[in-house]
Amino acid sequence: MAWTTLWRALRRGHATEPAAPLDEDLTQALAARLHRASIAKLGRSLTIRQVDPGSCNGCELEIAMLGSVVYDLERFGLRFAASPRYADVLLVTGPVTRNMEDALLRTWRATPDPKFVIAVGDCAIDGGVFKGSPALLGGVDAALPVDAIIRGCPPSPTAILDVLCALIEAHAPDRPAAR
Repeated sequence: MAWTTLWRALRRGHATEPAAPLDEDLTQALAARLHRASIAKLGRSLTIRQVDPGSCNGCELEIAMLGSVVYDLERFGLRFAASPRYADVLLVTGPVTRNMEDALLRTWRATPDPKFVIAVGDCAIDGGVFKGSPALLGGVDAALPVDAIIRGCPPSPTAILDVLCALIEAHAPDRPAAR
């Protein structure tokens, strides 16, 4: 039985759709703009901490693409932090579940000012497909003040870059000029 299923799958070939074409120039322009804004506004590169208080992991896959060879944010000085103590931005994906509320609040409190919270994906905005579940508090704004939202299920990495850039340019305080 297993051999028949395996043989049928191998004969049929790939069942996935081809990836959408990537606009490399747009990606590079967005990442370079984000790097310039973070240096001008924060005085250093932007550090991101991704937090998942209850998502389906669709948004995490798109966020992981930001660190892949396709987008490679490290080349622009943008990086993900393992600890909120080094982060400037919290990318929160998924709805806030009741059992993860405390962990999300602790992460937010551990992040130094100026800090920004971005709700990534439809579930983080209002609960999405999980809306109305008794296990949820709701979207991220039920637990934390949200500075920006990124719509989509899941949003594209380019949309995430665009909102990061707009947020830093609009909200981060200007650094005093060097003497």
